[in-house]
Amino acid sequence: MAPNPVPRPLWLAALLWIGSGALVVGLAWFLPINLGALPPALLRAAGLGTPSVSDFGHQLLDREKLGPAALFLTAARRTEGAEADRLGRSLQAASTRQPDYVPWGGWDPFLDPLFAAHKGEGPKESTPVLTFFIKEQARQALRTYLQNSRSLGVQALLKNRDISLTAQFVPAREAGGQPLDAVILLAALLYQGEHLAPPLQRELRTLADVANANRDLGPLESVYLDLLSLGKRLDWVQLCELLRRTEDTKTLREFAHLARVAPDDFALIYACALVSGSADKVAGYLLHFGKAGLEDLALAARSGQGGIQVLLERQVPVNRGREVAIDGLAQLALLHPRLALTVKWLAFVWGAFALLKGLGGVVFAREGPGRQTVTTGVLAGLCAALVILFTEPFLLKSVPPSEFALKFAIPVLATITDPASLASVAPTLAMDTSTLLSIGLFALLQLGWFFLCLRKISEISRSSLTPLVKLRLMENEENLFDGGLYLGIAGTATALVLQVLGVIQPNLLAAYSSNLFGIVCVALIKIRHVRPFKRQLILDGQVGAAPPPVAATSV
Repeated sequence: MAPNPVPRPLWLAALLWIGSGALVVGLAWFLPINLGALPPALLRAAGLGTPSVSDFGHQLLDREKLGPAALFLTAARRTEGAEADRLGRSLQAASTRQPDYVPWGGWDPFLDPLFAAHKGEGPKESTPVLTFFIKEQARQALRTYLQNSRSLGVQALLKNRDISLTAQFVPAREAGGQPLDAVILLAALLYQGEHLAPPLQRELRTLADVANANRDLGPLESVYLDLLSLGKRLDWVQLCELLRRTEDTKTLREFAHLARVAPDDFALIYACALVSGSADKVAGYLLHFGKAGLEDLALAARSGQGGIQVLLERQVPVNRGREVAIDGLAQLALLHPRLALTVKWLAFVWGAFALLKGLGGVVFAREGPGRQTVTTGVLAGLCAALVILFTEPFLLKSVPPSEFALKFAIPVLATITDPASLASVAPTLAMDTSTLLSIGLFALLQLGWFFLCLRKISEISRSSLTPLVKLRLMENEENLFDGGLYLGIAGTATALVLQVLGVIQPNLLAAYSSNLFGIVCVALIKIRHVRPFKRQLILDGQVGAAPPPVAATSV
């Protein structure tokens, strides 16, 4: 017998549900917001109307800071086009007008002793500041100048020259101690000219007092090493502008490390630190995300100051797969990120529900309205979860190790040939976010399959067929009830293949959890639901097939 045609109003309702669901999902898809990443559209929206890297370079030239402007020119050539050429012409004109400023990167009244020591000689291009400090004549002039300072911090730093207990430097008053002497004088001159951020200045003063009291440079020696590293790469004004935005010695150490490991990209790193006004956020971002973070920072710099600030404020990678977006929605996501993310996820759930309700209205038409809504809601939640995971690429993928991460060499005291010298390490039960999300995804898939099997059992149970026919139908659905095993094996195999190809991070726990959930799902279905239902059908069938009892006859 041919199935009854579905009434026309039902088709119209299905089309309305499908159309509304597709519209809602489309709007949610074009909403540029992610939980663990920033879409490029959000960077562009944040950078609208804010100064570009070239604009900051021109501002530095207006303040006669030629050295920082030169680094901004290098960064602008990487991120911009014609604007960088205009900045280059302006820098060349300023250098021609004030050639004496070029070696130092600009003018500073505290440089008078060094100007007098190098008058009429020396380089004509931007020069690392320690090049000037290393000459005995310059250091003698600088010592004479700083010894008259009334600053207690400057005097404390100068007393470090008398310390003879050092780890890596040669003491300043011994033969070969010129580098330490030059760095101490550099730190004192920076302190005298108030070129250090207040927190960094206080920390440097404290370390100097402790070193003088202990007659040992101690932790202050690593600070001097960082200053040495930066002083060998930056001119005076470049160094001053950076240290005004460096909050502590930790950030100083991180920037010295970045200058060593990423010399070709240091101009961009320097420019972002000055544009954002926070060197510590730039260093923290790059040490966490490495070279990928550097490319994200360059992309944010193309959008201007606003793009750099929002990226550093949120400390998340850029989702380059979401290039298409609607400008009005980007502004909404920028101003109200939590609201936009909530709306996006709810829209995915509602859109999936509407699509499934429209597509499954005919299939589930024989079920009750309440049961149909529950079934559609569960499947919609599962589909929405899959779409959300697909649109959040950094939730299932852990951040790779940063190429710029600080590395410390720790001496190995144990011998590998002696098992007793090997320290035992307690195992940890911590799992990263990608592992937890993978396990949750496999659990959702099995939950959806579990409800699908329950729906099939309920459909057979409510039919008006005889118990034996229902039993045959249940036997015919054995492949469906075993489907959880197939789904679990498929999930494990897929995860292992993706791990071998390098698409996702290797994690056997996440892969084999799919198989485990499949076994549990099939066991629950067949033991808890299929077996009792079949038993009841067998009993009902036997009762219906038994002959009627024979009445007793009297003799």
